[in-house]
Amino acid sequence: MTRILPGVIAMAAIVVASNILVQFLILDGLLTWGAFTYPLAFLVTDVMNRVYGTQAARKVVFAGLIVGIVCSLVGTQIMLQGDGYTYPAVALRIAIASATAFGVAQLLDIAIFDRLRDGSWWKAPLTSTIVGSTVDTVIFFTIAFAALFNGLSATAAEEVTWAQDAAPFLSAGPLVPLWVSLAVADWGVKLTIALLALVPFRLIVGRLQQAKI
Repeated sequence: MTRILPGVIAMAAIVVASNILVQFLILDGLLTWGAFTYPLAFLVTDVMNRVYGTQAARKVVFAGLIVGIVCSLVGTQIMLQGDGYTYPAVALRIAIASATAFGVAQLLDIAIFDRLRDGSWWKAPLTSTIVGSTVDTVIFFTIAFAALFNGLSATAAEEVTWAQDAAPFLSAGPLVPLWVSLAVADWGVKLTIALLALVPFRLIVGRLQQAKI
């Protein structure tokens, strides 16, 4: 456990930071600052997988999942007021979406990375992160905002029907449900960070593997 403790701490820090930063909107609400920290979870998972193997990576992911669930539970207890309603800062459907997307996407990332680990050094982290990020985006935004899952929230005040209102795609294209634009913008950030993260991945893995010798 001691050897993966830095990974557990890093994953927990990323999850907590993302849960806080998701409250701060940018680009007219298309993105949040949390969109830039959350994808780093894949970097942590891939580093752990490369250096210590799939079992260690799964333990780090499990730790991150527990921290995420705790953050969501805390959010459901923080009550806000608006439009004559009192509602929790984190709706139940968003908490379910977050935990489901994180767990499925991270475990998929681990499985794909393991399949490709003997190839070129960049292939496993890049491919696993792109696929994992795509699945994460689809699961989270569909469960959290799509009309298909209306009714998951405990009360009408918690429903996020505002995300189903028609709006120009990425603020400039044809009318689509707002959540579709939010998902595509978030996905674009994830893909960009997947490419940029190859540099720290290479450096961190090199350092850790040297330390093991």
